[in-house]
Amino acid sequence: MNEQFCPSIGIVTSFPLSIARSNLFASIKLLQAFIANGLKYIVICPGSRSGPLAIAAGGLAEKRAVNLITSVDERSAAFLGLGISKGIGKASMVITTSGTAVANLLPAAVEADRSSQPLIFLTADRPLRLKNCGANQTVNQEDFLSSVCRSLEEGPAEGIHCWGSHSQLAFVNRAWEKAHNHPGPVHCNIPIEEPLYASFNEQQEAWSEFDSQAKNKIIPSLEIQNLPNSEFSFNFNDFDPFSSGIIIAGPWRGLAKDLPSFQEALKRYQLISGWPIFADPLSGIDITQAGLVYNWELLIDSGFLRQKDGLNILRLGPLPSSRVLENWLKRLNRKQIIITEGDKRYLDPLGIAQQYSFGLINWVKEFLSAKETGEKKTNISSKVFFDEITQLDSIIDLWINKKLHFESQISEPLLAKWIAKLLPKKINIMLSSSTPIRDWISFSGKESFSRRCFGLRGASGIDGTLSMAMGLAIANGPIVLVTGDLALVHDSNGWLFSSPLKPPLIVLLIDNGGGGIFSQLDINKLPRGDFENLFSMPQNIDHLRIASAHDIPYRQVSTLEDLKSALEWGLYMNEPILLRVCTNVLQDKKLRIDLRSGLNDHLNSIIQNKAHEH
Repeated sequence: MNEQFCPSIGIVTSFPLSIARSNLFASIKLLQAFIANGLKYIVICPGSRSGPLAIAAGGLAEKRAVNLITSVDERSAAFLGLGISKGIGKASMVITTSGTAVANLLPAAVEADRSSQPLIFLTADRPLRLKNCGANQTVNQEDFLSSVCRSLEEGPAEGIHCWGSHSQLAFVNRAWEKAHNHPGPVHCNIPIEEPLYASFNEQQEAWSEFDSQAKNKIIPSLEIQNLPNSEFSFNFNDFDPFSSGIIIAGPWRGLAKDLPSFQEALKRYQLISGWPIFADPLSGIDITQAGLVYNWELLIDSGFLRQKDGLNILRLGPLPSSRVLENWLKRLNRKQIIITEGDKRYLDPLGIAQQYSFGLINWVKEFLSAKETGEKKTNISSKVFFDEITQLDSIIDLWINKKLHFESQISEPLLAKWIAKLLPKKINIMLSSSTPIRDWISFSGKESFSRRCFGLRGASGIDGTLSMAMGLAIANGPIVLVTGDLALVHDSNGWLFSSPLKPPLIVLLIDNGGGGIFSQLDINKLPRGDFENLFSMPQNIDHLRIASAHDIPYRQVSTLEDLKSALEWGLYMNEPILLRVCTNVLQDKKLRIDLRSGLNDHLNSIIQNKAHEH
């Protein structure tokens, strides 16, 4: 028997278990409590200090209590967990050892914070006696994620072996609730005392005791409560759904389980107002939604809406990634409203909108109650406005289809127009940040709403792109990732998840020799320094050889006909595969300019002809 002093619970005079065995037993109970609350996936990274947690996770996975995935790279592991969380609408867990391993979680924590997705980081730490004294691999890791996490939850400072069952369960319930109530990342930092590893016999004893307790005791799961609506204050008389207006739907930042209710609430409001909808491909809006304007950015860019002052603007979530849209909204002389799905942080970079943070479902209920009507009224000016927009949208669609037809030379705008058309409607798509999402907004048209589109639109970085796509494939099944070459290089460790998991992921690599997005900057010449070296940063890397090194099947694509057959092949393979298509940055830049310019001339000609007719 050991005597053990734990200041957090007092003196234990007859400690019946060794510290090592207590570490394991407490780790098993900790993870089982998370599983009882709904945890389905654990991603675990290598380490010694986290050893008891790893052994506990392995044993629970063997019992099929949880799905266990291993990763040698903490940064990739965190993004994989984020992808899984986004796909299933519940937190996954990432377990790491101490030290710089924790620092590698920060990029995914930032994205989870800004995209409002639940994610739990469980990090092993040194006990209090080893802190702030120069002990090896001991750092202030409890501070690393604090700026972006919903909460920092800390285990007993002297070690997990000091943890009583009641306080441990309260710890788990608190962490799970904070990750889901206002969805985002939570950091659980767990000190673990040495010796870390129980003997074989002690491990057997720990599992036997746990199994015995589990038969007689059920850990209650936590009911997540919705945010109260007590802070709501809004004057609905200032917002008339029966005058002309537009709904702008930005990237969806709610949980997956809440999306169907959001879609129904939007359908209800649009039916009442009759307003057109300008939706981001990542908005989660269903293709059956009435009022969708598929080419809204090109419509705004044409100048048609410049004369439409006094429009009501209802914005759902953050703005789409469109400078054209932002510049137009700045010029509008009208009050705008933002509705967020529980995120109380102000989400208007333009600084002109009033915000309601309790979700579209609650807003529609409050709105209809305040207006005392659920019926659609006829408003001639609103209907005329809607008809004008939808007619122009159809004209734009026909014109773009002629310019970006199936036999056209491969380009990034062409890919944005055709990828969704070539895929079965049930196959989801993930778009990497920078050029792919912007081209998708401009040129993808109707087909982008025939499936869920995902992206890193919280912090809008390229970090972790491949790993997050792997996580989405694990959670939701087949998905196509559309990515640039620098984004793929940046997260090349994501390929490590291809074996033995083999999630059904098609990676469509647009290889344009560097950061193509920077070619669209206003800078084209520098008096000193080299633009390409400073911004585009082309890398002499053969992605096909990298894929081959990871045993990833691949194909080179040169035409849309090639792409069509390659996508069919990739879906048949049902595992990670790479398709590479090479594009020309300068030619694509010119094509975008020519498309917009030619379309504007075409629309202006039609509008002028109609004016002469009247």
